[in-house]
Amino acid sequence: MKYPDVKNFIQGEFATSDSQRFLKVESPLDGSVIAQVVMSSSEDLNKAVLSAKAAQKNWEKVPIKERVQVFFRYKQLLKKNVDALSNLIVEENGKTFGEAKAEIEKAIELTEFACALPQLVAGEVLEVSKGVECRIEHWPVGVVASIVPFNFPSMVPHWTLCNAIALGNALIMKPSEVVPISCQRIASLLKEAGLPDGVFSIVNGDKEMVEAICDHPGIDAVSFVGSTKVAKLVYTRASSHFKRVLALGGAKNHLIVLPDAHPEMTGSNVAASMSGCAGQRCMAASALVAVGQTDHIIEKICEESRKIIPGKNLGAVISAQAKKRIEQYITEAEQQGAKILVDGRGAKVEGKENGYYVGPTVIDFVKPEMAVAREEIFGPVISIIRSRSLEEALAIENNNPYGNAAAVFTQSGGLARQVMENASAGMIGVNIGVPVPREPFSFGGWNESKFGTGDITGKSSIEFWTKLKKITVKWNPESRTNWMS
Repeated sequence: MKYPDVKNFIQGEFATSDSQRFLKVESPLDGSVIAQVVMSSSEDLNKAVLSAKAAQKNWEKVPIKERVQVFFRYKQLLKKNVDALSNLIVEENGKTFGEAKAEIEKAIELTEFACALPQLVAGEVLEVSKGVECRIEHWPVGVVASIVPFNFPSMVPHWTLCNAIALGNALIMKPSEVVPISCQRIASLLKEAGLPDGVFSIVNGDKEMVEAICDHPGIDAVSFVGSTKVAKLVYTRASSHFKRVLALGGAKNHLIVLPDAHPEMTGSNVAASMSGCAGQRCMAASALVAVGQTDHIIEKICEESRKIIPGKNLGAVISAQAKKRIEQYITEAEQQGAKILVDGRGAKVEGKENGYYVGPTVIDFVKPEMAVAREEIFGPVISIIRSRSLEEALAIENNNPYGNAAAVFTQSGGLARQVMENASAGMIGVNIGVPVPREPFSFGGWNESKFGTGDITGKSSIEFWTKLKKITVKWNPESRTNWMS
């Protein structure tokens, strides 16, 4: 195998587990086994928690302006190693190099935001009565855990680790068992940047480890990113143990295309949105609601989609099972009467015949009740639902149980505003198919795309990773006394 066994990272060292369970790590590019990862035991988690508890007591006493110095150094290490980190993502996740590099660049931006946290958590002080001051201070929650998905092996871990640690917490991360290698490099770079041992830990595993994290009494907060089905289970299980929980689930993002939309811009934007990262992102375009006479724009979307070639500018999906599932959705829609305008089934890449590839797929005349219109496919597939009016389009969007993102393509500010006000989603785009907010704006959806309060990045994340201490002070006994003092 190309890489050594993927181990846990506890107390600043890569640690051997007593567990005898291992999972093979396959590269989606060609199906080859590149590593194996240990499926950790509950005792491994206990060791990580004990290490984190001891480290966190000291870490929270370090002034935040000193804590973030670690991340200034870490940012430079990310920049220095951007190509190596990107190539690793390509190998274990199957993305194109450009997509992988963009992921590292986003990780750098998230790290930059953490460096700015001292200016955002300075606290508040007010003289509430003569000689009496009240102030608010942000205090860390304690030992926290982050359970992250396969689709962004580096970016999504940075959604949580930078802010949580900079704010004084010790963080235990459980990477996806199918892409565990990137987190190993993250751990090494954090140690090189000077992060004290025990403040960041990795415990590898599968469903059993997720359950152990939810149940462990030594973990005070849990964040999760993954499917809605699992997000609900994590939220319910961890919150039943009185933990703070923020669980991000799946999505079915609707793009509403109006007849006045710019054809070239819309065509390229929609095609990129549905196929970027092979469609394996919770912000991907999944359903397009075409309002009125939009055939000329749909033709442009198809034209742009045909320029996206597996193995060239389109990466692989994560596994053989994912490829089979995505293609089954397409076949089922065709059998139910939908029309396949661009067909990505059966994609093969020369020299990588054992890789897991699905080409860009555009499906027209989809009915709202079809599975491709309702369910998260997580592949480079977009379903076109025809609509007679904007009101009908919004009703279709509102009827979907998810609420991550929605977008409208139009040249009318008034119609765009109507979508901005009435779409039931936490992130809205106007002529932008992937409306991901940039820092300091936060990432988070609505409805069944998120369970818990607040968002996972940006300013909103401060609320999740800290608790407020309110302090009232009076020193001068000669001050006039009233009901406030």
